Amino acid sequence: MEFGWTEEQKQLRESARGFARDALNDDVVERDRAGRLCRKAWQRCADFGVQGLPIPQRFGGQGAGLMDTVVVLESLGYGCRDNGLLFSLNAHLWSCALPILKFGDDAQRARYLPALCDGSRIGVQAVTEPGSGSDALSVATTATPDDGDFVLNGAKTFITNAPVADVFVVLVALSGASGISGLCAFVVDRDTPGLSVSRPVDKLGLHTSPMGEVFFDDCRIPASAMLGAPGSGMTVFNTTIEWERSFILATALGTMQRQLDESIAHARTHHRFGRPIGKNQAVSSRIADMRVRLEAARLLQYQLAWLKDQGRRTTLESSIVKLFLSDALVANSLASFDSHGAAGYLAGTDQERDLRDALASRIYSGTSDIQRNIIAGMLGL
Repeated sequence: MEFGWTEEQKQLRESARGFARDALNDDVVERDRAGRLCRKAWQRCADFGVQGLPIPQRFGGQGAGLMDTVVVLESLGYGCRDNGLLFSLNAHLWSCALPILKFGDDAQRARYLPALCDGSRIGVQAVTEPGSGSDALSVATTATPDDGDFVLNGAKTFITNAPVADVFVVLVALSGASGISGLCAFVVDRDTPGLSVSRPVDKLGLHTSPMGEVFFDDCRIPASAMLGAPGSGMTVFNTTIEWERSFILATALGTMQRQLDESIAHARTHHRFGRPIGKNQAVSSRIADMRVRLEAARLLQYQLAWLKDQGRRTTLESSIVKLFLSDALVANSLASFDSHGAAGYLAGTDQERDLRDALASRIYSGTSDIQRNIIAGMLGL
C-alpha cells in the first residue's frame, strides 16, 4: 500500500483546509453555548460537496473514492473548530445517505440522494431505543402491515440530527415476526403524520450537533418506503454501522493535527522560569505522545479507506479504527488541554471544547467496550 498523495489530492487537502478555516468558524463559541446547528455552514459544506463526497454523480454527489473522501474529511477537521457540525455531517453521510445508496431502489435513490447532497435536506438514522442501548438489535418499535401499507409505533432515543432532520432511516421489527428475520428498515419523511421529534436534549459536548428522540404513533407509510428486502434490516444495520465506524472519526485526524500544531506553538512561545515550557521533559514527552498517536491513527484510517476502495469487507478493521481513533482523540484532547494549563480550562477555548466533544467518541457508533468485544470475537475468543 502506498499512501503518498497525488498532486490533485494535495490540492484537494489545501482547498478543504482553507474552506473550513474561512467558512465554518463564524461564531463557534456562541453557537456552542446556544446549542445550535449552523444551517449556513451546513449549506456551505453542501456547496463545497461534503455531503455528497462518496455519492455517485448521477445522484448529485461527487463520486469521490474513499481515500479522497478521507483527505477532505481530515482537512475539514483541521480547519473547522465546530466539532458538532462535523459530527452531524458524518452522521448524515454515513448513517443515512450511504444506506439509501447501498440498499435503496432507483426510485428511493432518485428521490432522496440529490436533496441529501445539495444541503436542502438533513438525514438521520434512528436505531437506538430507550431499552436497547448497546444492544441495538433489541428493537421494540414495530411495523404492522395494513392494507398495503405499514403502520409504525414506538420510540427512538439518542438520535443525532433528529430535531433538524428531514429524512429518517428507521430500523423496526415486523409485527408477528420473531428474531433477526423480522427486522426491516424504512425511509420515512419528516412530515409523515404520526412522526414527531422531541426538542434537542442537553449534553456534555457536541452542542452544535442536535440530538433528540423520535416517536412513531400510528405512523402510516407505504410499502415502497422499505429499504431493501423484507427481513433485511439486520443486513442494512450491519453494513451501515461498519461504514459509520470506518469513517465517522476521519475528521478527528485533522482535529488531532491541529491540536498537535497548537500545542507545539504554545510550548515554544510560553515561558516559565526563563525558558519555553517545551524544554521541560514532562511537556515535550506529552507532545511526542500526541504525535505518535496521530501517526498510528492516520495509518489505520488510510489502510481502512484503501481496503474499502478495493471492495473488501472490513468488519474487524472498522472496529479497530473506531476503537483506536476514539481513544487517541480523547488522549490527544486531554494532552492538549494539559499542555495549555489554566488557559485551556477557560470556557470557550478550543482546548475546553475539544475535550468535551471528544468524550462522546467512545460511545457513539458502538462503545469502545463493544468494539473490543467484536475484535475479540473475530479472534475466536
